[in-house]
Amino acid sequence: MVENSYEPTITRTSVVVSGVDVQINRRQILHGIDLTALPGQILALVGPNGSGKSTLLAAMSGSRSPDAGTVRIGDLDVHGTDARSLARTRSLVTQQNRDDIPFTVREVVEMGRFPWTRTDQALRSPEIIAAAISECELGDLVDRPFTQLSGGQQARVSLARALAQDTPVVMLDEPTAALDIGHTEQVLTILKRRADAGATIILVVHDLSLTAAYADRVAVMKDGRLLATGSVEEVMTAELLSTTYDHPVLIWDHPETGERLITPAR
Repeated sequence: MVENSYEPTITRTSVVVSGVDVQINRRQILHGIDLTALPGQILALVGPNGSGKSTLLAAMSGSRSPDAGTVRIGDLDVHGTDARSLARTRSLVTQQNRDDIPFTVREVVEMGRFPWTRTDQALRSPEIIAAAISECELGDLVDRPFTQLSGGQQARVSLARALAQDTPVVMLDEPTAALDIGHTEQVLTILKRRADAGATIILVVHDLSLTAAYADRVAVMKDGRLLATGSVEEVMTAELLSTTYDHPVLIWDHPETGERLITPAR
């Protein structure tokens, strides 16, 4: 990991979801979701495909309005807040990257500082941008066009942009999906370090062993409903996960490291 001198000063900020319903094309996607994400923690949203994880993250971020219920980030009503104020409070990394972005890696990371234009925080932008590039190990790529990168490289650039945004809440939709083993561990370590500094980290993740290794709290979803929320030990049980995924799940400890591993029964 490349070291850098920038240390974020993070305002501890909770995200509170209350009674959120979402319909898409008259189909009920989320059913009365109540959920709280706390500062200093990684909250992982897990569940099978189509369970509503990405839709819930979109509602939490403000990119999709709920049909009922509220989302608050600190004192802000997410869906009653202007875009600039929201962008100073939470950053969002989605699964999709446009394939026609005519910008270099450095320029994409610099976009994370746009919400802070004409504020006192803008004075630190060069330092913060350099730190994000260093932390995500993008120094050799800064002048490359974003569209010429691999999917995994683009994912790391998107994370660097979110880090440069320097918000107390970071939301990510499957941030490790396109990454190799080494970069997966790098990204989760970066997020863990940001949580340890006081940030609220919310991520959608499919890898249950990664969830067990890095999450502080887990929200298990199925069919648009929240089945359970709690610590890894409380909710990531073989019984609950087997029911959630409609497939037998095994939970075991690595004989050498003691790390909790979660695998399908085959």
